[in-house]
Amino acid sequence: MSATHIQMPNDKLNYWLEKSADREVLFQPINGEVRTYTWSDIKSQAEKIASFLRSKGYVQGDKIAILSKNTAEWFIADLALILGGYISVPIYPTANSDTIKYVLEHSECKAIFIGKLDDYASQIGGMVEGVLRIDMGYTTMEVDTTWEDALKTEPVDLNTSVGPDDVMTILYTSGSTGQPKGALHSYQNFVNCGMHLGKRTSLSSDDRSLSYLPLAHCTERAYVESCFLNYGNQIYFVEELTTFKADLNRCSPTIFGSVPRLWTLFQKGVLENMPQKKLDFMLKVPILSGMVKKKIRQALGFADARIFLSGSAPLSESILEWYKKLDINIGEAWGMTETLAAGSTPRPDRPIKFGTISIPTEGTEVKIAEDGEILIKTDSTMLGYYKDDEKTAETLIDGYVHTGDLGELDSDGYLKITGRKKDIFKTEKGKYVAPVPIEKSFAQNEYIEQMCLMGTTLIQPVLVVSLSPHAKTQDQETVNLSLSETLDTVNESLESHARISHIMVCTKEWTPEDGELTPTLKVKRHVIEKQFIEIAKEKCKSPVRWLD
Repeated sequence: MSATHIQMPNDKLNYWLEKSADREVLFQPINGEVRTYTWSDIKSQAEKIASFLRSKGYVQGDKIAILSKNTAEWFIADLALILGGYISVPIYPTANSDTIKYVLEHSECKAIFIGKLDDYASQIGGMVEGVLRIDMGYTTMEVDTTWEDALKTEPVDLNTSVGPDDVMTILYTSGSTGQPKGALHSYQNFVNCGMHLGKRTSLSSDDRSLSYLPLAHCTERAYVESCFLNYGNQIYFVEELTTFKADLNRCSPTIFGSVPRLWTLFQKGVLENMPQKKLDFMLKVPILSGMVKKKIRQALGFADARIFLSGSAPLSESILEWYKKLDINIGEAWGMTETLAAGSTPRPDRPIKFGTISIPTEGTEVKIAEDGEILIKTDSTMLGYYKDDEKTAETLIDGYVHTGDLGELDSDGYLKITGRKKDIFKTEKGKYVAPVPIEKSFAQNEYIEQMCLMGTTLIQPVLVVSLSPHAKTQDQETVNLSLSETLDTVNESLESHARISHIMVCTKEWTPEDGELTPTLKVKRHVIEKQFIEIAKEKCKSPVRWLD
């Protein structure tokens, strides 16, 4: 029997244990040295951690949280929870204390694994009394038990009786529109999402991935962890931000996914070493072109990469075109917490079509409602929201998730997002404006990193932007002129009621830590609007206004 026919994740772990017990599959850098884990190591440690939890009196069905950046121990802790029949509750490592406390209390967690964190001192306030704290072998806040001590536990018969349809995990949404909601996912959902994604990307045990986007998010859980159990590929981790480049090169991934912000930073790094004019010239010279492309790919850590993905937010077509000239063809993918990242993914045998989010994956059915909303039915659709039957009934109707995204399917089956139902606002003139397509037009400007179009209570919409790293290397006049020209170009294509009054430039960087972005770097519209709507009401005579 192949791994793709196994329903339960613990059975998949046993499959790889029997097939290649001594194969090194997890690579964790610690103080510059790489600690490796074989399938045998993973199973042994997961059994001990699960037995430790049982010795503390926790029973099948208890909820246990994981708060950590991505590490090999994250995988092992999650597998321990699977072996013990516990329900895992991942929490974003950048979550503030209020969010941590909310998730722990709302999910009724009994214990929490605390791993590698950048600022654990600011998160201590989120700990809840009575919730056992277990560290994961990294320096962190005060805990009740260490990872090392937990691994001293003798394995016991865990006697679990969970099935494919039982709840395995509660994935909390990133809270872009308020308090996060907990999507309930089964063991079968977890297996299905990775099985289909791996099939779409022709994944095998020979592939390598770098795990660095939050494992608390559905995308990393599906594309990395679930694929790992389904296909047995190797997973490398990042030690810290300063070692990212070295860690990426060590991995030399065959499949690499990122978010728009990082693709922009990679581009900036290339252009710092080779200005655009020089690069353009060299790419036009046949003898030099291939050498330059190969050198850049190697420098980026992509020498062996065969698939490139981007998600979380739209990537501008100008960036996509720039990478395409280097033979780095980035396909945009899409999924939701409610579907455990199932949605649409590029097909290696089909061309990448800019402006779309690729083609629905296997096990996924997409249709467009009469009002333009994308409806999706998948093999990994959530069971519902934890403790929220009303919201579940609104979202899950006849097996379809009502995504809230507006979109269309073209004649070739490619899916395109055209907006978000809840983002549409009405100006003081009583006219409706859909911000996403307008923002997408502004995304072509190289100086814009993040943006938010506002219009409620305004006579005309106003765009607030956060500048890209590239903009910060230019003088204000250059950026001003570029933004003004983009504003004029975009306004020419809009109806009068939708034309943007002016652009407000926020010189402060928007971050998840300060609350403007979700952990996956999506803009929290309600936060930005609250911060800037009153300033936007003030009259502005110039097309661009710089804020202090």
